[in-house]
Amino acid sequence: MKFAYRFSNLLGAVYRQGNLNFSKDGNAVISPVGNRVTVFDLKNNTSETLPFSTTKNITCVGLSPDGNLAIVVDEDGAALLISLITRAVLHHFHFHKPVSSIRFSPDGRKFVVTKENVALMYHAPGKRREFNAFVLDKSYYGPYDETTCIDWTDDSKCFVVGSKDMSTWVFGAERWANLIYYSLGGHKDIIVGCFFEKNSLNLYTVSQDGTLCVWESDTELDGLVLKKKQDRPKLPRQGEGEEEEDGNEDRVEGEEGEVIRGKVETAKEREKTKNVRYKMMSKHFFNKEGDFNNLTAAVYHKATHILVTGFASGIFHLHELPEFNLIHSLSISDQRIASVAVNSSGDWIGFGCSRMGQLLVWEWQSESYVFKQQGHFNNMASLAYSPDGQYIVTGGDDGKVKVWNTNSGLCFVTFTEHTSSITNVTFTSSGFVIVSASLDGTVRAFDLHRYRNFRTFTSPRPSQFSSLAVDVSGELVSAGAQDSFEIFLWSMQTGRLLEVLAGHEGPVSCLCFSPVQSVLASCSWDRTVRLWDMLDSWQAKETLPLTSDGLAVTYRPDGQELAVATLNGEISFWNPHTATQTGSVAGRHDLETGRKETDKITAKQSAKGKSFTSLCYSADGESVLAGGQSKFVCIYNIKEQMLIKKFEISCNLSFDAMEEFLDRRKMTEFGSLALVDEGAGDGDEVNISLPGVRRGDMSSRHFKPEIRVSSLRFSPTGRSWAATTTEGLLVYSLDGSMVFDPYDLDLDVTPASIRKQLRLQDWASAIVLAFRLNEKALKQEVLETVPHEQIPVVCGSLPDIYVEKLLGFVAACLEKSGHLQFYMTWAQNLLMLHGQKLKNRSGAILPTLQALQKSIQRHFDDLSKLCDFNMYNIRYAVALSKQRGLKRAAEEEEGDQEGEEDEELSEEMSEASLEDAEMML
Repeated sequence: MKFAYRFSNLLGAVYRQGNLNFSKDGNAVISPVGNRVTVFDLKNNTSETLPFSTTKNITCVGLSPDGNLAIVVDEDGAALLISLITRAVLHHFHFHKPVSSIRFSPDGRKFVVTKENVALMYHAPGKRREFNAFVLDKSYYGPYDETTCIDWTDDSKCFVVGSKDMSTWVFGAERWANLIYYSLGGHKDIIVGCFFEKNSLNLYTVSQDGTLCVWESDTELDGLVLKKKQDRPKLPRQGEGEEEEDGNEDRVEGEEGEVIRGKVETAKEREKTKNVRYKMMSKHFFNKEGDFNNLTAAVYHKATHILVTGFASGIFHLHELPEFNLIHSLSISDQRIASVAVNSSGDWIGFGCSRMGQLLVWEWQSESYVFKQQGHFNNMASLAYSPDGQYIVTGGDDGKVKVWNTNSGLCFVTFTEHTSSITNVTFTSSGFVIVSASLDGTVRAFDLHRYRNFRTFTSPRPSQFSSLAVDVSGELVSAGAQDSFEIFLWSMQTGRLLEVLAGHEGPVSCLCFSPVQSVLASCSWDRTVRLWDMLDSWQAKETLPLTSDGLAVTYRPDGQELAVATLNGEISFWNPHTATQTGSVAGRHDLETGRKETDKITAKQSAKGKSFTSLCYSADGESVLAGGQSKFVCIYNIKEQMLIKKFEISCNLSFDAMEEFLDRRKMTEFGSLALVDEGAGDGDEVNISLPGVRRGDMSSRHFKPEIRVSSLRFSPTGRSWAATTTEGLLVYSLDGSMVFDPYDLDLDVTPASIRKQLRLQDWASAIVLAFRLNEKALKQEVLETVPHEQIPVVCGSLPDIYVEKLLGFVAACLEKSGHLQFYMTWAQNLLMLHGQKLKNRSGAILPTLQALQKSIQRHFDDLSKLCDFNMYNIRYAVALSKQRGLKRAAEEEEGDQEGEEDEELSEEMSEASLEDAEMML
């Protein structure tokens, strides 16, 4: 139960590909990130990644009008029906072909999916529980090439489909006598967007070459006439475009459904019902003469008549239709805008740029950003937690250092001073300084108060730094070079180079300072780990011989043990004081690497060269977390030297090396289809990527990034751990509400007996029983029933073993609860009454204390600003009242008295707020 970590959030990536959607209330953006979906709450400034994933990258997301359901489709056409309320997967379905777009009808009863050149209309899943949630209603044929976009009329009577064959087709959702289908031309390029006007059949169509056509219909929506039953001939001819009842045609994917085939010529009029006709009213062009720019995304907000268009150069335009007046245009990126969305009120516009991984929300009326996030657009190389676990810093191959808030899941500062890949990042012990090492030959220190780069450390001869460590005091900064095999030491205070430690005969792969004394452990490819004494003239104190090249080294949180990962897939454990090996784990079989598509050898053979590249101790030091060039992260128990749990960090088959065996369906008599690169040249040989290439062969047209874990860190609070992977920064945390984990359970420990103790006002025994049952809701109920004045008494009478548990629970509650003073009183009394006993076991309860500090610090940051603001307001009100008193001579005396009272009041209030602040601290 201790390792019941579940995936909780995805940071470091905000958008990959596919279409953006706003929630029904318009306050949240739903963004597809690889094979997951993240919801960004713009009002509360938080992000949440939904707990499901598809097998390939998501290409389109359809949202129901009530905002409760979403249909998510991946690259292969596999669909999931998701409840956005419970976050659960309700249904799996496969369309068997890639789907380009999906739209629910405004009444929520149907939805249309476009795949290849067909538009399929399904009955939307209802509130009834059905065996098959997706029932095909009708199939619409008409376009000759792939269909690209859909839009519905406001009353769900008709829908329009745009296609790559430059035509637009209007289809009736019901059997209208005067509108079965209608084909519109007028464009010279792929249709990007087609939109109905509000409560009308009038149309706007937008194509990729930047052309807008305005179409007017001669019929209103009320003018659509339902076809009578007897109107249907028994044997319809294909040329008439009626609904066909051909036995072979109406079976699509094994489901019954009508087939409607559209022809370019219009259907014949019969029974004096005049068919709907369209005529082009006007044609507008976005591109100025000589400035050609592909239009890549478009969206229309019907209520405000505003058309938003995004272009390949990163520019977007806002036009008012039908007059085509330009409201404003702006360049928001230097890459292609892949998706545009507008919220329900029409104030906020969301943009996604897939190449850069950018997600922006723009308020066009005030011309300001509501939300602006960008992930690392290359691999993430390293991560580090701040000492209180509130922030995570990441460094990427794009040379950027980003700091993320673990509560909101958003990045709040990006440092771009490095000019090459970041290899390592770390926090100092104060938590306000970030240090990063890079291949550009510099180590830089950043200040989190003023957000600036205040120190830059360099070596006498330029060298590429591959590893980094900062000592406990934050004074010594060390970095290992991968080309000169040396370790450099600088002083943080002066910025001067103190010493160059030579002795390794291979590149220095990892550095780590001891948490309790001034000893630096360095691990190298020369098969040694060296321990350097920082106090005794920087000499090598010990040399630990390894069986293979050293890749990673880390100290246990109490500094009494050292773990080293080597190239042969082993993790060895050493006592740093006696320089003896205390144990080892052979972990090569646990890595279970996959076979890349271009590999000539099997996964079993290639696994012999794979190993763990990142190590990290858990917060209590009893287990070690290991990850490397595979999709698995392993947790080992050090004492038992065995695997406890394995986490599969991704099931996304869009990455390379995910499967152990190659797909048989891709094998032909000429070899694997994956090896055949379109346009690879005239030679017979296929370009195999060079050995050691981690990102796939970027010179080929299509390349797949390889799945790997580059860095792992345990949170200081012990409640979560994070991994930087090809997907992004994955955070796994303990979800207490999902797991029943009782402690010292007995037959008489039941919710009823606990509530009985509460009625008898036996608070201490009720708390003990609640913690034995270990149900979160029940513990909170018991704790909040205890009267405020009884807290010191209860704290004093608690058994020692429950003091730690209660302190941990108070720390967790304090983070979310609004009862601030109540829980602060609990924490204060527990620490005051049991301080000495807790101090004796400080190593074991350190994660709990850090969680408590994190919660208190967060509230302090929020409230101190508010209190300061209120104090300034009160002072302003006092000053204003004195001014008023001076102006009116008649009321002078009264004014003075009021002023004195206000002054006394403000003094009392400021004293009270100061007392609160002291108590918090």
